[in-house]
Amino acid sequence: MIRLVLVVLFLVIFLLISIPIQFVLWLIGKKNLDGAKKASLVIVSAAFKVVQFLSGVKLTVIGEENVPKDTPVLYIGNHRSYFDIVVTYSRVPRLTGYIAKKEILKVPVLSMWMKFLDCLFLDRKDIRQGLEVILSAIDKVKNGISITIFPEGTRNSSDEILQPFHKGSFKIAQKTGCPIIPVTLNNTNAIFEDHPWSIRRSHVIIEYGKPIYVKDLPKEDQKNIDMICYDIIKETYIKNKELV
Repeated sequence: MIRLVLVVLFLVIFLLISIPIQFVLWLIGKKNLDGAKKASLVIVSAAFKVVQFLSGVKLTVIGEENVPKDTPVLYIGNHRSYFDIVVTYSRVPRLTGYIAKKEILKVPVLSMWMKFLDCLFLDRKDIRQGLEVILSAIDKVKNGISITIFPEGTRNSSDEILQPFHKGSFKIAQKTGCPIIPVTLNNTNAIFEDHPWSIRRSHVIIEYGKPIYVKDLPKEDQKNIDMICYDIIKETYIKNKELV
């Protein structure tokens, strides 16, 4: 319980302090938008690292050298915990937006940070709006911003390793030519979701797979890129389960 209290207290203080910081960054952004966004990335990444420390997360990272630093990418990951965002965002090497559920828009200050950091908000019940979000993500990648999406569509709380991937998620790479980076997360659910109302010390494994360029694949594999990524993440998850 003490870890949960510390994390909540830190987040409340951070969000309150960040109100004037956001105003300053907004002013800076009037003349130097890219600089303001990079400063936001540093600030939020640092805040997430504090959350990890307070939560007692021991992090093992594998394959981080597979992530290109000079081009935007599409991160495709499995999703079992709110902490998936905390542990992955703190490691991105360049501006990166996440595709998140629209309900987060109701959270004051946090939603403003996310908007400023190029996050997009998805209404999972509205197919048309979902298409608009994918088109917006394509535009962001074309402008040099990486995108992270969890193609299961929601957090997986089942006993299955993965839920089916939505094919639409992969249009971002298919239409832009950006590399896909499979991201496999093990044991993030052990931090909070496995025992609600408490945060427990946990060992989390992140593995970044080798970049996949859709255009370099055979035609049939291009059509089934969702299953290729699904299999990579599933196999990596099973392999890394022994390391937890």
